Amino acid sequence: FALILAVGMLVDGAIVVTELADRKMTEGEPRRRAYGLAAKRMAWPIIASTATTLAAFLPLVFWPGVVGEFMKFLPITVLATLTASLLMALLFVPVLGAYVGKPGAADPATMRNLAGGETGDLSQISGLTGRYLRVLQVLLRHPAKVVLSAVLVLISVYAVYGSFGRGVEFFPEIEPENAVLQVRARGNLSVHEKDTLLREVEARVLDMKEFETVYTRTGTAERTEEAEDIIGTISVEFVHWEERRPAKRILAEVKERAADLAGVIVDTREQEAGPPVGKPVQVELSSRFPEKLPPAVGTVLAKLRGMNGLTNIEDSRPLPGIDWEVEIDRAQAAKFGVDVNQLGNAIQMVTTGIKLGEYRPNDSDDEIDIRVRYPETYRTLEQLDRIRVNTTAGRVPIGNFVERVARPKIGSVNRTDSRRVMSVKADVEEGVLPDDMVRQIQAWLPTAGIDRDINIRFKGEDEEQKKAEAFLMKAFGAAVFIMAIILVTQFNSFYSAFLILFAVVMSTAGVFIGLLATGQPFGIVMSGIGVIALAGIVVNNNIVLIDTFDRLSKTTKTPMEAALRTGAQRLRPVMLTTITTILGLLPMVFQVNIDFVTRHITVGAPATQWWTQLASAIVFGLAFATVLTLVVTPSALVMRANLRAWRHARRQRKRGTAKTPALDVVSPARAAE
Repeated sequence: FALILAVGMLVDGAIVVTELADRKMTEGEPRRRAYGLAAKRMAWPIIASTATTLAAFLPLVFWPGVVGEFMKFLPITVLATLTASLLMALLFVPVLGAYVGKPGAADPATMRNLAGGETGDLSQISGLTGRYLRVLQVLLRHPAKVVLSAVLVLISVYAVYGSFGRGVEFFPEIEPENAVLQVRARGNLSVHEKDTLLREVEARVLDMKEFETVYTRTGTAERTEEAEDIIGTISVEFVHWEERRPAKRILAEVKERAADLAGVIVDTREQEAGPPVGKPVQVELSSRFPEKLPPAVGTVLAKLRGMNGLTNIEDSRPLPGIDWEVEIDRAQAAKFGVDVNQLGNAIQMVTTGIKLGEYRPNDSDDEIDIRVRYPETYRTLEQLDRIRVNTTAGRVPIGNFVERVARPKIGSVNRTDSRRVMSVKADVEEGVLPDDMVRQIQAWLPTAGIDRDINIRFKGEDEEQKKAEAFLMKAFGAAVFIMAIILVTQFNSFYSAFLILFAVVMSTAGVFIGLLATGQPFGIVMSGIGVIALAGIVVNNNIVLIDTFDRLSKTTKTPMEAALRTGAQRLRPVMLTTITTILGLLPMVFQVNIDFVTRHITVGAPATQWWTQLASAIVFGLAFATVLTLVVTPSALVMRANLRAWRHARRQRKRGTAKTPALDVVSPARAAE
């Protein structure tokens, strides 16, 4: 995707140089001189615009954590590509143009349009440029109103999205290629009983034609963060996405097929797209008082089970059951001359056996333990009470100094920062955003009556989402700061730098308009990167436009004329750079994939779902920002000139030396008239 994004961006500098050279050749300049003038005149604007774009992507290289490892290839690729495009625009394109360049149009009307932007009569310009100039001329008579309207639009878009937007999500949902069915059952089950239950579930799904492969595994890994009552997993691989239903519908049918199995719960887990975060809703409870955790977990579990939109809810409390603990009366055992080691060996004869040695069979690469223990009929709980040990007084039953006590069963013990930890996890139903569920739980927690000795925090997707959000805000701030330094250095004007950065902020309104139009939530990762990338793209056109305005202001009579001539000159390159970037991303926006080899067109492929949010953010934001660049930026430039003229006139009146001005300067809003 970085290459696709770069295709639309790397041509911007070459377009600006080629467009100016084309206009100069149309005005009669030789092609060698035309390309030389274009490269020299546009060198600093192109360098500044490329540097600001690089500044936008540079902070993303330092993205920490798993998400950073996942996304770092995008900024690295864009940085390398744009650096090469700068050399292409300023060196190779002018050299090639000096040998093979020629005017792009010989139509007299087109020649008048191109020349009119520099010295000709603006009223004689026709076509799209002429219509744009007539609209711009009307708007420039009220520049303050135009700028104020832009600010009101920005605020209104934010307010509308806050009321009608679809919320926030961490990462886009991608159609998976495989899934895991986690089979859960409670009880002290042997491996054979677990296998029997797994086979029953497996029989319900084997006849489904939408599974290409099915792999069943009884038991779970010893160290895992999954629920303790998982007795096995069934891994399934789907057939090609064009030949089946969506994965959510298939997995919903799997749960329906297994719903009648008593005591068996089937949790469906889709393949995670992007950084692995586990179940989207994870509530972690920790405390230095372990006995307080189970009741609190039960309270949270009851709340989650009563919420609409959550499914596959589980907790990490130990499974119901008992462990037998052998308590030794050491004083009584000492009377018989029996030590703890001797008692331990005697008990092992009933349980796992005493290890005597190891051997390796010819058909095995691993050594096998040699253990000795009682026959199977004597390996029972009652036998623990009848074991006899050798003493100086003969064989004595261990019941004389050993008591067997039942204790609550303890599962895996998890600690974080020396605190005991338990958790409650849940999946969300289709169409439900995890962020909305987390907010509901956070609003409920203060009223839940949970002990103050228990700390509660949200893990998994919410934790990674907050980390990504915090980093992207810092990255955006750093990018804006670096861009501001570059812009102030380029224009030697805080107003020009502020105006360009204001266009960056205004472009975010286009992002939210696109989200409202497409019905997508704001993705912290993808839409966030889109906003940062958009900041680097939007500044390009504004830099070139303001640079042209500053140059023409020295040769024109009024700021309004300078703004109109700037619009006449910059309309074509602005539209070209915008259209090329948008066209490069439109297939991703519409999730269209074209295979020219097999002549096959697909819509909605999983590979395109990755980047829809990012592409949509850039396309809608850039389209909206282009309108702002062509309308609001000239108005702001004229407004600044009018303010200067108004202040100058006030100072002259205060000194009593004011002369009748050439323009009737009444107010900043009407100064241009």
